Amino acid sequence: MKQLTHLSLFSGIGGLDLAAEWAGFTTVGQCEWAGYPTKVLEKHWPDMERWRDIRTLTKESFYERTRLHTVDVISGGFPCQPFSVAGKQKGKGDDRYLWPEMLRVIRELAPSWVVGENVPGILRIAGKTVCEDLEREGYAVTVFNFEAADVGALHRRERVFFVANTESRKSRKQESRDGWEGIGRGSEKVIDVADAEHKRQISTESTSRHRAELSEDGSFRGQDIDRTRIKSERQFEPGLGMLADGLSYWLDGYWRVEPNIPRVATGVKNRVDRLKCLGNAVVPQQAYPIFKAIAEIERSAE
Repeated sequence: MKQLTHLSLFSGIGGLDLAAEWAGFTTVGQCEWAGYPTKVLEKHWPDMERWRDIRTLTKESFYERTRLHTVDVISGGFPCQPFSVAGKQKGKGDDRYLWPEMLRVIRELAPSWVVGENVPGILRIAGKTVCEDLEREGYAVTVFNFEAADVGALHRRERVFFVANTESRKSRKQESRDGWEGIGRGSEKVIDVADAEHKRQISTESTSRHRAELSEDGSFRGQDIDRTRIKSERQFEPGLGMLADGLSYWLDGYWRVEPNIPRVATGVKNRVDRLKCLGNAVVPQQAYPIFKAIAEIERSAE
């Protein structure tokens, strides 16, 4: 059986790496700039080849360290600050806009697959650019937009995934194209994805107006919930290749907004670093179906 290889960019604390390894990939390299996440990676992947600055990750340095010319998948949650609603959403004007560096690595190593991850804000700001850049490099691109709640998490954590595979392999993987029924495909569809996201945000704005009605633990338990109305409002939310279909029903009555969790803690080592890492992390279960599908496609082509 073919060994499937994976290179992780903007690794964080390894959420995408875990998802890839659960699906049968071997991670052969990681790239992470921040200090505390790097310590986490070093603890869990002590023998991994690692780069701290993506600008130093070239095809020459990659081959020198791994003795590989390419990998099956390159993944990366390139910095979300230029697109996040928590920031100023400057996009390309933000010095943390590092998609061009990830694209350079993709161009130099030419993997069969690319899995990019980011926050929903990227759709209106740079989603079309990401798709067009990958298409110019010969990739067919599919865009997925779904939540961690769709795989059983107790919070929404909505994320966008750009999944791309080389056009040259496209013809022999016709069945895989039929299976990638996400929200949009390619640059011509990414605006539709953004519009769907805009509708989703509008539909959830009312949630914040009900904070005063929440019980002390932040839940909606004890309140009447019209599930029929909720479901009808979600008709614009497509599924993820039959793997996801909007929010889990049980979440409709629980944690629609964040509970009233105290914000101050004492005696917790590296508390701020841990919170930051978790805030930036990818939920592995959220990305696992994508890597699993890629692995099945690759193995079926052997």
